[in-house]
Amino acid sequence: MGVLNDDVVVIQKGKTPGEPCVITINCPDKTGLGCDICRIILDFGLYITKGDVSTDGKWCYIVLWVVSHSSSLILRWSNLKNRLQSVCPSCLVSYYFDQPSTHAASSPVYLLQFFCLGRKGLLHDVTQVLCELELTIQRVKVMTTPDGRVLDLFFITDNMELLHTKKRQDETMEQLHAVLGESCISCELQLASPEYECHQGISSLSPLVAEELFRCELPDEEICSQALSPDMAKLMKASVTIDNSLSPVHTLLQIHCADHKGLLYDIMRPLKDCNIQIAYGRLSSNNKGYGDLDLFIQQKDGKKIVDPDKQSALCSRLKVEMLHPLRVIIANRGPDTELLVANPVELSGKGRPRVFYDVTLALKSLGICIFSAEIGRHSTSDREWEVYRFLLDENCNFQFSNLVARNQIVDRVRRILMG
Repeated sequence: MGVLNDDVVVIQKGKTPGEPCVITINCPDKTGLGCDICRIILDFGLYITKGDVSTDGKWCYIVLWVVSHSSSLILRWSNLKNRLQSVCPSCLVSYYFDQPSTHAASSPVYLLQFFCLGRKGLLHDVTQVLCELELTIQRVKVMTTPDGRVLDLFFITDNMELLHTKKRQDETMEQLHAVLGESCISCELQLASPEYECHQGISSLSPLVAEELFRCELPDEEICSQALSPDMAKLMKASVTIDNSLSPVHTLLQIHCADHKGLLYDIMRPLKDCNIQIAYGRLSSNNKGYGDLDLFIQQKDGKKIVDPDKQSALCSRLKVEMLHPLRVIIANRGPDTELLVANPVELSGKGRPRVFYDVTLALKSLGICIFSAEIGRHSTSDREWEVYRFLLDENCNFQFSNLVARNQIVDRVRRILMG
């Protein structure tokens, strides 16, 4: 006997501004459900401040306290509820589908193409509209012509699965015209196939840039384009321990680290990829900016993790995923200056939400114009990465040849990405 969809996800809004909203999920369990839920919450621009998870292996009960740190964020709570219901096993029919971005067979890819006069912050303003409309950016190509005009190609999917309707298309075009204003020369929306396949990749990365961007560890003592400011350096420290003495059937995984946006997602993602099952979990954070997470876990076969090599590999993997969920560097691309941001892709093919939104917001706040941009995938020996590349316009207040200025840009981008 199933559960009514309205009972699967319950959202209780805070009574006063700033008070956390409580999301309760009560549904059959599946491996990786926690990761899917955290990803959707991150996609809506929300932070998880506290959480409780319990399951008997067949049924789970999840309570999450979430807050928004942006006063300008437009939240459609009914849409969030529907998206969360879509990943719950009890919801066989849903208005939403959260398919992997590289295999989104049931989510048609549309090409949004507009040609307009360039200005500071334009790319972020368009990205904000797309996020508010729940249109996911799968790929993007941004090019600036010599006379200062901009040609943008956004390859998007619709989380609401309604972009084939005239009403949804009209709503999208209306909001885009509102933000583009009189600078818009042309704006078109159509199915992307077959053009989409031609824009899947990215320009090749030089070996030196790839080595710095995808290295496992970021050395604190080394002065490089990923240099950290002192207060950001605390994010690079974490404690991950395993204890098999407290439960006869579960391994206790204890994590203590600096809190950041998407922390729970960054922990749940590798657990999902490793087919780790969670029986009970509790997340708490303190006013000093640190979070503690206790998880009672099992392997897919229902056994504890007792092999020392497996324990060490899991702890190391979790540290890397928590400490370096996003890589940010500045490099030279010929005579130009390029900002690169990379994040690991789930085994299911899904990339991290809202990265393009956060990076364009950071560059807009610094007054830096984007000459060109692209999103693509890059494979290393052990995993796939989503890579964002931005050629920066030299006509701004920053001297890109100056190391201090470069570190200031990297620091601002990382701060907004990590919340």
